[in-house]
Order: sequence, then structure tokens, then C-alpha cells
Amino acid sequence: MLFCVFRASVSVPDEDDDYDLMYVNLDNEIEGPVLGTEETVSCDCQREHTEWDKLFIMLENSQMKENMMLQAMDETLKVDLQTLKAELSQLTTNLAATFAAAVEKVTSHIVSQVEHALVRNSDQAEEVKRLHESEQGKVLEHVLLLSHNVSSRLGQLESAWLRRSEQDKFSPARGDNLILNSLWKELQQTRAELKASQKWAAQHLLPAGCETAILFPMRSKKIFGSVHPTAGMTLHSFTACIWIKVTEALEKTIVFSYGTKLNPYEIQLYLSRDSAVLIVGGDQHKLAVKNVVVPGKWIHLCGAWSSENGSASLWVKGELAATALDIADAHTIPDGGILQIGQEKNGCCVGGGFDEALAFSGKLTGFNMWDRVLSAKEIAVQSGEDACSIRGNIIGWGVTEVLPYGGAQYVS
Repeated sequence: MLFCVFRASVSVPDEDDDYDLMYVNLDNEIEGPVLGTEETVSCDCQREHTEWDKLFIMLENSQMKENMMLQAMDETLKVDLQTLKAELSQLTTNLAATFAAAVEKVTSHIVSQVEHALVRNSDQAEEVKRLHESEQGKVLEHVLLLSHNVSSRLGQLESAWLRRSEQDKFSPARGDNLILNSLWKELQQTRAELKASQKWAAQHLLPAGCETAILFPMRSKKIFGSVHPTAGMTLHSFTACIWIKVTEALEKTIVFSYGTKLNPYEIQLYLSRDSAVLIVGGDQHKLAVKNVVVPGKWIHLCGAWSSENGSASLWVKGELAATALDIADAHTIPDGGILQIGQEKNGCCVGGGFDEALAFSGKLTGFNMWDRVLSAKEIAVQSGEDACSIRGNIIGWGVTEVLPYGGAQYVS
């Protein structure tokens, strides 16, 4: 749209004075003076504007300002998105390099320390392994913190985008909407990848949404946990589930054990190298599954049993791994015994006591027990993201009292 403007001479005008007309377009380009040519467009610039003229001029000015604001917002959003993309790329590169270097450095340091510590004594070796876990935990926590910061910035940009979309409802989008839509899709993809990395890092700290675990820093006959069930242990069936991360499993490494004075082996779940073993009613009634235990990695185990036909089953990561019949059928597990994690009572000798060779070292969390056999669907849920929010009616993790002894301690 063109506007006409005029310029008067400095001296007092007379009848012969002319005005130089100039045309100014919205691109700030001056297209005059053009008097004296046949292409001159006549314009009555001295005509007084009517109310309708003024109204249209105001509308045109408002439209110009709106276009300028929208263009500025588009440019700002585009620059922010491009900057964020570059920062995310740099962050990913830096984190990968930092994490790899840190893990390699810590691992090599730990291996060296362990080799020297084994020569001196086993206690120092276990201490070094604990430091190793602590260093890895710090690195993962740092990764989580950075990812949360980036997630916050993504949220702010999404809010700006939504405000921009609301404005477009009243004024149609112009210019490079295709580019902005492409950037929006890329933003959503980045958020999904960031959420996946956060989930991975969280699972390497504690699994299944659990906030605490019990750390057994080394194998020792003095280190164990005492469990006080919220209901009686007179059982004709049960399901017990637990998350574990063992440092090392020997021929028999106790995860948890329940026994009485007459029979110290009423219920046991223990590890044998890379195998998991469930005992009910005595050492002669057992069910085992091989090649499921990996030292240093979290694994979810469930054991179920019913006296009706002696059916027993072992579940690994929510999936059925082994099953058998005639395991202590018609047996009743009596009340009044002792339930412990990381050790077994009467394990080493007649008359009671603890055996260092049977002790658990590592971490465990999410220990729950029910007085019935759970369905396959219920057991699968136990290994899910929010498993720690589900609690058994005999033992409920986070509700039932579990007391650590001899150096065992709660960690988060």
C-alpha cells in the first residue's frame, strides 16, 4: 500500500509554489519525487481524513505492528529451537565422552585396587567395590540432573509454541510455518529420547521406582537384615518377590530365609553362581533355574508355592523360568520362625549361628510376600516401572519393619 507525502519549500509559499510528491511503500523505499512525469499518481494529500479514513489507517497500522510482532516471535522461536538443538547435540557428545571416560577411569582404578587389595585382605577389596558403585552412582545422578535441566527448557519452548499457536487462530500463520512445524516434530522426538535416557539412568540407580535399598557392603557373618512380618507366617501357599544386585554369588548365597527351631529351611531363596534356587519345607524340596544371575546388574526374582499339589514356580524379570510339582505337597509352613535377608539361621553348625560363606553382598530392594499364589499378570507387574508401589500382605516393602545389622544400611 502506498502513502503520499509532500514537502513544502522553506520560504513563504506563493501561488506558483509546487510541492514535491514522494511515494513511500511499506518496504521503506522512497519512490519520488516524480512531478513532471506522466507516471505521476495524483493524490489529494491535503484532503482532510474522514472518520472512516482514520479508522482504516488505524487498522492498517495495527496490522503492521501485529505482522512485525509475529515475525519477531517467529525469529526468536526459531533461534531458540536451533540453539537448543545445538546444545542438546553438544550435551549428548559431552555426556557420552565424560561418562565413558569416567567409567573407564573408575573401572581401571577399581581393578587395580582390587588386585592389590586381594593380596592384603578381602575387607579392603570389598571397600573398593563399594567405592566403585558410589562413583558410578554419582555419574548417573549427574546425567539425570543435566537431563532434567534440558527437559525444563523444552517445556518452556513448548509453552511458547502453544502461545504462538493460539495467536495463529486469530491471525493466519505466514512465512516459514513448514520449518517451524518441522522443528516442532524434532522437539517432540528430542523430548521422547530424553525421557528414555532418564528412565535408563534411573533404572541403573534403583529399579522399579524404588526410593531405597539395603546395601550389604561385604560378605560377613555379622551383616544381615531382620524382617518382622506384618501378619502370621502360617502358610499353605505364598508368593515372594525381590529385586537384587549381587556383587558375587558363591555356591550358596542367601537372598532371604525363613526357618524355625525344628526346621531352619522352611523357605529359602538363594543364589548358586548364576542360578536361582527356591526351597520349601526342607533342602530336599527345591526348584532351580540356571543362567539368570549376572553380578553387578539388577534382577527381579519371584518364587511361588502351593501345598495343594506341591506346585512351585520361579519367575525371572516377570517371566516364568521354571516350574515343578510335588514340592512339599500338603505341607504347612508354621508360624513363630525367624525371617532374615542376606543370611540363614542355623546355617553353619548345630546349635545356631551364621556362616560367612553364605552371606549376601550387594543391594536388594522391593521385598514383598503374599499368602497366596499370584497370577502370571500380577507377577509380571512386580517387575514393572512402579513395582515398588505394590506391597504384599505378609511383607510389604516400605511398610514392614526390616532392620539392618552389622554394617548393612539403607541407601537411596
